[in-house]
Amino acid sequence: MIKLIGKKVLLREATQEDANTLYYWKYEEKKQEAKKWNAPYILEERLTKEKYMNSFDKEHELFPDVPQLLAVIIDEKAVGTVSCYWVDKYTDWMETGIVIYDSDYWSGGYGTEAYGMWINFLFEFTSLHRLGMSTWSGNIRMIKTAAKIGMKEEARIREARIVNGEYFDSVKMGILRREWNNRMKQKL
Repeated sequence: MIKLIGKKVLLREATQEDANTLYYWKYEEKKQEAKKWNAPYILEERLTKEKYMNSFDKEHELFPDVPQLLAVIIDEKAVGTVSCYWVDKYTDWMETGIVIYDSDYWSGGYGTEAYGMWINFLFEFTSLHRLGMSTWSGNIRMIKTAAKIGMKEEARIREARIVNGEYFDSVKMGILRREWNNRMKQKL
């Protein structure tokens, strides 16, 4: 079982209990604060609990022993996920993401640590050339988190997203393997 241990967070393959808790946060929790920030412009199909639980299965590995999703554990509770998906296998390019559903853990550095650990894991255990992320210009916390771990803004598609009847830019950020490796060397 994959376990990445940080100072504030633990990333791990979700246990059955974690998956149940994450299902609650994603679909059943009343306030749904995270959905106001995490791609609110995408109409998301509500998965059955069984389908959601299956999304954590080994069949969703992108490389041997590299899942597309890990649970974010803070204070021994599953509060979010880190994830990735292919953009282009030929050029070794994946998009990544993080969501922390429990707003009690926003703006405390938890997301930055978890996201940095995830990016490091993906570069360390794969041959990927680049990792990126996409968000909307209203999600300032995600843009700052990506910048803190070394991602650079690579594209801004003007007024491409509508949130609450207002247009926002789509923002794409990314980091190359050599840039990540240089960052890691500087930290030593």
